[in-house]
Parts: sequence; structure tokens; C-alpha cells
Amino acid sequence: MNTILFDDKSWSTLRPLTLTRPVSEIRVGILTLREKWERRLNNSVSYLTSDYLQEKYPLRTEDDNLWINASVCANADLVAAVRRLESNDLLLGEQGVVIAVRGGKQVADRLRKEEFAAFRSLEYSGECTRIIYPYHVFAYNAGELLLDFDLLTKGRKSAILEDSVRVHGKYPVFLEEGAVVRYATINTDGGPVYIGKEAEIMEGVLIRGPLAMCEHAVLNMGAKVYGATTLGPYCKCGGELNNVVFIGYSNKAHDGFLGNSVIGEWCNLGADTNNSNLKNTYVEVKLWDYDTRHFRKTGLQFCGLIMGDHSKMGINTMINTGTVVGVGANIFGSDFPRNFIPSFSWGGASGFVEHQMRQFTVTAEAVMKRRGKVFDDVEKRIIDRVFEDTREFRTFK
Repeated sequence: MNTILFDDKSWSTLRPLTLTRPVSEIRVGILTLREKWERRLNNSVSYLTSDYLQEKYPLRTEDDNLWINASVCANADLVAAVRRLESNDLLLGEQGVVIAVRGGKQVADRLRKEEFAAFRSLEYSGECTRIIYPYHVFAYNAGELLLDFDLLTKGRKSAILEDSVRVHGKYPVFLEEGAVVRYATINTDGGPVYIGKEAEIMEGVLIRGPLAMCEHAVLNMGAKVYGATTLGPYCKCGGELNNVVFIGYSNKAHDGFLGNSVIGEWCNLGADTNNSNLKNTYVEVKLWDYDTRHFRKTGLQFCGLIMGDHSKMGINTMINTGTVVGVGANIFGSDFPRNFIPSFSWGGASGFVEHQMRQFTVTAEAVMKRRGKVFDDVEKRIIDRVFEDTREFRTFK
């Protein structure tokens, strides 16, 4: 069955994380939303997403397709329900949310227009986790990490940990081939620990699960990590982490605290960068909402930093509770900057100017080259569109 993951309104509410990717490329747990579906369906997928992202994330249709809502996290029951769909069936979750549709090429247009009268509606009442707002990524990370751990390790045998590693707890530690762990302390009472291929945990690291490290991720010497935390591919982290998700290719290599946060790709947090994840008044945290252009309640007491791709923070940067940083921002200086920093902002608490595209491009090319990636014309066209689409938020005074 040809499978397509489609973006619904959650693409908009998940900005800035989705300014540069479809919803399905967000990482929650160990895997991205796409990878969860591909592994459970044993099938590669394509994308129905925003027009300017389709070049990098193409749509592939056939006469008979399975269209799945990209914001939905796959689980065994959902996969079984989706597999049972027949032609022109529509699977609905709570509050009428479209989970999946089976049909031809015309479904793409009907999904965009939300016209479903021609389909036979079926209700799904089982467990269904959806990623709708950026803070859902870290809030649901523990549960998704457990599911992904079972999916990835079932029936497999872990590589052997060195005797220098101290492990305590009821959940397992799974080590992929090529991973290196030396003189670390791991407590799995709170959840399992997954260490991906060629990942490294250096000496003196203290870990409380659940934790996921994807391929080539690194925890530097003396790091302190509380779950549920995920380091995406090629991320390098140090200092103190608590319930943080790094989507991939980003660094927080030095001391400093980061908690209840989501960091996009190609980001860097300078030495001794710290964020607050709890207000002094202990009140509910609000986050910037791109749809309403206001701060909205999260229902959370602990909420830190949401950072879009290609954003950077200089040394000793202080980040307030519930801060949203867009794409391509460069933040530095003393004192706390504002808690909504638009894309392509350059500055800090003393004020911002626009981050010029020429300057941004030079940095992006250098950063990606270090990881064997290329800031090519496709990437540049996406960034150019994001730059224009976010211009209205850069009202610097």
C-alpha cells in the first residue's frame, strides 16, 4: 500500500519547528513520527505538506493510497486499525480528527479543503497520541521513548557494556554496535536507556533514564542527564539536561542547564547558556502561538525553550521560562532577551536587528559541511521562503 503522511492544521501550530520540515520529521521518543510509521508498516512513505517544502519532501501518489495524519504517533492498535481500512474509508479519532483515509489521488485536494462527505466514516476509540504544539514533543517524550525502545530492541541482543560502567535500575540499557560508554553511571529506575550506533558517552557522565541517543550522538565528560531526554543524530551535549529533545545535528557541548525544551537542527548553544523552565511564581507557562499571534497557556508548570533550525546562542546566554526562538536567529549578550524571538533576529536583551541572508548562508554552509551535509539550492529556497514568510514578526524598535 502506497503510504502518505499528510500535514493538517498542526503544521501551523507546531511552528517554528515546522517552518523547515513537515510534521512527520519531528523527533519524539527515539524515532521521528515518519520513522515510527515506516517501521510499523514496513513501508517507506512520502509527504503531503506545505508547498515550499514539497521539493525536499516529495509527494508520491498511486491509484490506491493510505493517507495518514502526520501528527499522530503510531502504535500497534492504530496500525491494525489503519490496515483494516478499505477504499474510501475515513478513520476518525476524538473530536472528529482525521487519523487516516484510504483513497486515490483526489484525496489530497479533499484533505486540504476538509471535504469528507464522500467517505465512509469509522471511529477509532483507542489510544492516540498527537503532536499538536511544540511543547508536546518533550511532554510526550517519555511515553514515546518507551514505545520506540520496545519497537527497536524486541528480539535483539544489546552489545556488551564495559565493566567500568555502573548500572542500576529495573529497565534495560541497550547498546547498538559501535557505541562507546566508559566510566559512566546509569540509573534506569525511571525508564530504559538506548545508545545508538557510534554514539559515545564519555567519562563521568551521570544518567537517569529514560534516555535515547541516536547514531553518532555524544555526551561530553561530566554531563548530568535526567529523563526523558533524546539526543538526535550527531548531537553533542554537556552540562545538565532535563527532559529535552534535540531533533538532530545540534550542539550544547558545555556546562549550563537546559530543561523541558525542544531544539531543532543545526543549532548551537554556547558555553554556560542556561534556561529557566519554572517561573518564580510557579504559575502556568505561556508560549508564543504563531496562529493567534499571542501567548497561549500551555497547561504546564515546567516549560523552557523552543528553538527553530539554524539558530545560535552565544556564551552565557540567559533564556527565560517559555521562550520561543524562530529559525536562523543569532542571540548573544547579557541579561534576558524577550521570550519570543522572531526568525532571523540578530542581537539580545539590548535589542535586535535583522540577520542578513548573506551572513546566514555563510554560517549555514560552514555548519552543515562539518557534518558532511550541503546547504544546497533546495535548502536555500526553503530558507528564503521562511525568511519572507516570517518578515512580519521582525518589528524591531
